[in-house]
Amino acid sequence: MSATAAAILFTGSLVIALALAYRPLGDYMYRVYTGTGRSRIEHVAYRLIGIKPDTEQTWSAYARSVLAFSVVSVVFLYAFQRLQDRLPLSLGFGPVVPHQAWNTAISFATNTNWQSYSGESTMGHLVQMAGLAVQNFASAAVGMAVAMALVRGFARKKTEHVGNFWVDLIRGVLRILLPLAFAGALILIIGGVVQNFHHPYAVPTLAGAEQVMTGGPVASQEAIKLLGTNGGGFYNANSAHPFENPTPWTNWLEIFLLLVVSVCLPRTFGRMVGSDRQGYAIIAVMATLAIISLALITTFQVRHHGTVPTAVGSSMEGVESRFGVSDSAVFAGATTLSSTGAVDSAHDSYTSLGGMIGMFNMMLGEVAPGGTGSGLYGMLVLAVITVFVAGLMVGRTPEYLGKKIGSREIKLAAAYFLITPICVLVGTAVAMAGGWGRDGMLNTGPHGLSEVLYAFTSASNNNGSAFAGLTASTPFYDTALGLAMAFGRFLPLVFVLALAGSLARQGRIPVSEGTLPTYRPQFVGMVVGVAVILVALTFLPALALGPLAEGIR
Repeated sequence: MSATAAAILFTGSLVIALALAYRPLGDYMYRVYTGTGRSRIEHVAYRLIGIKPDTEQTWSAYARSVLAFSVVSVVFLYAFQRLQDRLPLSLGFGPVVPHQAWNTAISFATNTNWQSYSGESTMGHLVQMAGLAVQNFASAAVGMAVAMALVRGFARKKTEHVGNFWVDLIRGVLRILLPLAFAGALILIIGGVVQNFHHPYAVPTLAGAEQVMTGGPVASQEAIKLLGTNGGGFYNANSAHPFENPTPWTNWLEIFLLLVVSVCLPRTFGRMVGSDRQGYAIIAVMATLAIISLALITTFQVRHHGTVPTAVGSSMEGVESRFGVSDSAVFAGATTLSSTGAVDSAHDSYTSLGGMIGMFNMMLGEVAPGGTGSGLYGMLVLAVITVFVAGLMVGRTPEYLGKKIGSREIKLAAAYFLITPICVLVGTAVAMAGGWGRDGMLNTGPHGLSEVLYAFTSASNNNGSAFAGLTASTPFYDTALGLAMAFGRFLPLVFVLALAGSLARQGRIPVSEGTLPTYRPQFVGMVVGVAVILVALTFLPALALGPLAEGIR
């Protein structure tokens, strides 16, 4: 089988599998978030937290709950790392240094999972399991809960309530993420992913030297790292490590896992607003952006430029030989289109234009399909901006799903999309202007700028993948990127919940001849266009100085 045919089969089978999962998983999540039944475990959880599951919250109370839970998560995880040497299963590792513990705590609580450390030589088994893996579940469930609050804002009318955060959080963890992660972990173990409590042990190499290998509960963390679009690997090499991703078919499975929940959430949205066609429109926008991105990144990696890539037939530098160029390019596209951040190849070694597509994917706001929950609410905010632009063009008050998009709604939507560009561009400018940022750069010129730009893009958009070539474990980068993660996660969440509250208070406008149909291909094309134009207008100057300048040299 030719490389091209293999790539088509790999990607095509992935698309078919996601399409088959769309209805059943989307419908199941709809029942989870709209059902009234409670299991015994949920009753126990509600009593422990001290909440009344029958009561609902206003958007402001919902936001306070999200922020309070996230702050407690950060503090807990920071303390866990600092006290690691006093805990069981520490493997003899000392406490994580303060600036790195701060960065990691923020990273995992914000669903970013940016890692400025090597997991196998820094974190003991207990911190990996009870700290990092637990936050993988919690941060993903937070994103899904906020998405459901926004959907309720569209679905409800004349109410102050958008749901109960604690109920949404617990249901997301217990009924969706935990069962799927358990099944995913079992399949990964069958595929050869490690799951044990081994201490580090020395393995003789072919060259006669010794290499220290660390075992651990890898498969259980790997499954939720992907399902929750977290991305933090047990090992520094992430999904390029054979203990995390042993074979080509586990590579396929990992891409499926990191996409499946986000792909199916538009179905849940369609069911909750009472129109499956609206869900199909949202997934069509996501699919259009994803297909364009995957085609471009694969083309730039396979139809290489340069002497060495031409000689070997493709851009093989930094690519795992077990997976090959095209499969690795699909993984890179999927992980940057979502907020996963897991990698099975070195993005720093990609061609300049191939690496640029990864950056552009994140600059889109990771909405194709985006993070677990965050992709859906990001796409809905983008739809709000699109109908507002369309309304201006025809001189009519814009509306979406029967709700007027007035000055308050568009201000909140605009603020949502301005936060991450501010974090990215200001952070990159500060790093490049001061010696504290340049000290960590291993490269100069356009490629060095690309590495710094990629780091702040990844952190601010809560992705977590790295361009490498940048020493990000310095006090400056640990602090600055941690702040970018915090602002890039929590401020947009507040704006989304405020938008949900504003929409929920409205009544419903009946459909008329002047209503823009938001389920037709015309609307899908408009949303795609607005997304691309917004990113181009915002980031093109920075991209021109980095990857584009490198690509035309």
